[in-house]
Amino acid sequence: MNLNRRTLLKLSAASATLAAPGFVNTASARTRNVTVASLFGDDKPETKIWVKIGELVEAKLPGRFKFNIVKSGALGGEKEVAEGVRLGSVQASLSTVSSLTGWVPELQILDLPFLFRDADHVRKVVSGDTGAGLKDKLAAQQFVVGDFINYGARHLLTKEPVTRPDQLKGKKIRVIQSPLHTKLWSAFGTIPVGIPITETYNALATGVADAMDLTKSAYAGFKLYEVVPNMTETGHIWASGVIYYARGFWNQLDADEKAALTEASREGALYFNQLIVEDETTSVQTALAKGGKLLKPEAFEDWQKGAQGVWQDFAGIVGGADKINAVRNVA
Repeated sequence: MNLNRRTLLKLSAASATLAAPGFVNTASARTRNVTVASLFGDDKPETKIWVKIGELVEAKLPGRFKFNIVKSGALGGEKEVAEGVRLGSVQASLSTVSSLTGWVPELQILDLPFLFRDADHVRKVVSGDTGAGLKDKLAAQQFVVGDFINYGARHLLTKEPVTRPDQLKGKKIRVIQSPLHTKLWSAFGTIPVGIPITETYNALATGVADAMDLTKSAYAGFKLYEVVPNMTETGHIWASGVIYYARGFWNQLDADEKAALTEASREGALYFNQLIVEDETTSVQTALAKGGKLLKPEAFEDWQKGAQGVWQDFAGIVGGADKINAVRNVA
């Protein structure tokens, strides 16, 4: 009798608590911890953007989120972080689209060489139907995209000066672990080697690779001017990326929280893109002061010709030749 009475009292108390408005407010206002992975330190756009997003969200929903930014690649390269996001150990990060093509091959339309005219062209494409479709495909693979970002154009980095594509023959080149990047550099007679970005410096220093391609901003961030001092400004690929969240984490959020993160991500993307432009200038100045050299490519039509096969080989994967031409012709 006493046991039944105690049980009834507990159930009554629980019911009263659940019915009380104060309990609902407390539950909805609890602080959510967000583990964010950044490949760089405090001074780089890849970290600054998360500080910005955190500030924007805090202004909108005070006390609801606590961003724990794990910096300097401590959680691994982009592929490792993406796996962590899918497993739920990491809640948010940035990534080049190249590193996510294993899950969403259609992303490779943003990586096609010599397709985009400039940063504005890229932004119009990712802000339109093409971007919307890619967001849906990423969400199906556990990556919820807040917005697209632009890391800048990729350029060739080499130990010895290279200005013509024929000078690359036989060289080992570090590539993003992506079929498109492998195909591109194979077309120039190189030997592509897939290496995570966090291991690239050592690979170049020890002779595992002779060259690579990267954006100007990341060039100084990884101090690569010490091992590949020559940058040839090929601008062959615009390095698009995403601000993304783990779908499991996202699905736990209420409508206000989702809206706050989405809005903060959009503002953060514009902030990041501007930071990248500014950081490229600083990065190049740093590289030049440390012995790096900027080179202009020669026989540019030969660079473009070598890349033409990539369009043909990947047309069926990214949506067809008509899709590629539609992207190319976006006004």
